Amino acid sequence: MSAHEIEIILSRQLADCLTVPVFIVDPEGTLIFYNEPAEQILGQRFQDTGEMRVGDWGNAFQPHDKNGNEIPPEELPLVSTIKTHVPAHKTFWIKSLEGKSFKISVTSIPIIGRSKEFAGALAIFWDNDLKV
Repeated sequence: MSAHEIEIILSRQLADCLTVPVFIVDPEGTLIFYNEPAEQILGQRFQDTGEMRVGDWGNAFQPHDKNGNEIPPEELPLVSTIKTHVPAHKTFWIKSLEGKSFKISVTSIPIIGRSKEFAGALAIFWDNDLKV
């Protein structure tokens, strides 16, 4: 992992310990990490995909509404949080890299450093069909 703010490094450590899927992006929207539970939904390990630009990850998982209409990256919660620096939430469908569809709910939050600078954002999401 390249040099990042301490808040991003600590967020990644936290994500590694969580049982819910987590995405972490830098201030430009580059996906810099997703955890093992996210790998299970997305169908590929982070080790294999590596970092992805916002346009790549925003389209790679084919986000769409219940009618199958494509959701452009700028309407995704994580992209909204990158632009506005405020939390966002949305429920929609994605296709894993293996072609399996999932209805997910996503909540994104900004990561603000001790210096009050925007360091990136974190998104927690879950499969709505998952029974706990």
